[in-house]
Amino acid sequence: MKRSILIKDVLPFVIWYSLMILITIAIDYFLHYFRLVNVGLYLGYIGTFLIILSFVYSLRKRLYISTGSAKQYLRFHEYMAWAGSVMILVHAGIHFNAQLAWLAVVMLLINVASGLVGKFLLKTAGNSLSAARLALEEIGISKEETDKKLFFDAIMVNAMRKWREIHLPISLMFGILSLLHIITVFMFKK
Repeated sequence: MKRSILIKDVLPFVIWYSLMILITIAIDYFLHYFRLVNVGLYLGYIGTFLIILSFVYSLRKRLYISTGSAKQYLRFHEYMAWAGSVMILVHAGIHFNAQLAWLAVVMLLINVASGLVGKFLLKTAGNSLSAARLALEEIGISKEETDKKLFFDAIMVNAMRKWREIHLPISLMFGILSLLHIITVFMFKK
């Protein structure tokens, strides 16, 4: 029996994103319960380091690093960025007086969502299109008819492949806001 798109494609996205939020809340609760709130400050540094470290994938993708498979580097990027995001969210806590920091957190949340869209939806959309094409060709439908039947699906998959063109500027904006946050913290540190 075929699994629905909702279960196959959307549910993993929702689970990973929700898990990030729930783990953040759990760590924050633990730190407050044991009166270790100041640890959150250091988690911001560690989280930032993990996110920066995750960009080793970009170096591999652009062939500045030639060892290892790009797929392994992509997995490393995904997990380091996700773990770093959790730590930064714990670091952020709830401070309504820090607008710049909150803008950075909002961009972080959008960036993680964008990354998870790329991780779960882009790959499966391409696989679904390939499977549909193969199924139509197996029952004897010509290539031209198959192309006509899958025209809108192919357009959607091609549009989704442009996901990086959205993810990269979001990442850049998150980086800029984070850098501004760090600079202002050092400028106005008491």
